[in-house]
Amino acid sequence: MTGHHSLNRRALLTAPALFAALPQFARATSQTTAIDIPICIVLNSGGATVSIIDMATRRVLREEPTFREPSHWALTPDRKKLLIADASGNALFFLDPVTGKELGHKLIPDPYQLWFSPDGKFLTINCLRLNHVDIYHADKLTLAKRFRVGSMPSHLSYTPDSHTVFCSMQDSGTLVAIDLATMTERWHAKVGKTPAGVFWHDGVVLVGIMGSDNVAVVDPANGRLLRRVVTDKGAHNLFLTPDRKHIYVTNRVAGSLSVLDAKSLGVVKHIQMPGGPDDICFAPDGKLWISLRFSSHVGIYDPKTERIDRISVGRSPHGIFISTLLTDQPARSAMRLA
Repeated sequence: MTGHHSLNRRALLTAPALFAALPQFARATSQTTAIDIPICIVLNSGGATVSIIDMATRRVLREEPTFREPSHWALTPDRKKLLIADASGNALFFLDPVTGKELGHKLIPDPYQLWFSPDGKFLTINCLRLNHVDIYHADKLTLAKRFRVGSMPSHLSYTPDSHTVFCSMQDSGTLVAIDLATMTERWHAKVGKTPAGVFWHDGVVLVGIMGSDNVAVVDPANGRLLRRVVTDKGAHNLFLTPDRKHIYVTNRVAGSLSVLDAKSLGVVKHIQMPGGPDDICFAPDGKLWISLRFSSHVGIYDPKTERIDRISVGRSPHGIFISTLLTDQPARSAMRLA
């Protein structure tokens, strides 16, 4: 991708007849993906770019332009395409998850947070600016149903059986449950000020309460608040470690990480992580790759030594993906929304 291409893309926003077509997605396979050079793909929301990093040398290989605001990513069920949501650019970009090469794009309204259902049938997209949740048929990306269930839909998570998707509503302070079998809203419940990250875990739903300092533990059957786990200011998102023993919570306002015991949900450790930690990926060597929204850096944290290294990227790095997730089965099983 070049700067010239970027200008053409911006023009496409006003030319609906030139919408790019999206190839159908195949169902997931067990084929192992060959990765010659493991890369990290960082979505720079404030810079309208994607940084491609060589994980071995920690060198930024190139910066690829998007339209306006790349935010989150989702891997297709066959693991052959990485979807990049460009929210205010009203587009999905498709990248090769092994090389970072662009594979096309499709204009779509306000894709902010997105994820495929575990069975691969649906793609849920939260449209934070336009205030609706869109459920798409995953194979062709055709709209199944649009829900207006609150203000500023943010993050999401599914039940393991793909029956229900849970979406946080930042401005409404609610968590909403949508039944995918009947395409109806099941319930909505107040969970706290500015809820963000949502994570299904061991029969409960965990919600990062970004406007406060805690994680809400919610009953998925009815939305009842079961307890609160105090972490730190700006509790944002939650990530299960590959060994499934701990959950990392990014506290974006405080500039810290809280480590929870995955069974008890008790806090076992706090880690200072200045720069607004947002999303996390776990590398095979045990290190955490962390987007730092307020410092234009990716942080690399080693839990063994507690050393933090930084790589300079674009402005407001948001979603982060590492290609080793494609072949590292434990990391894939613990992979969270970004």
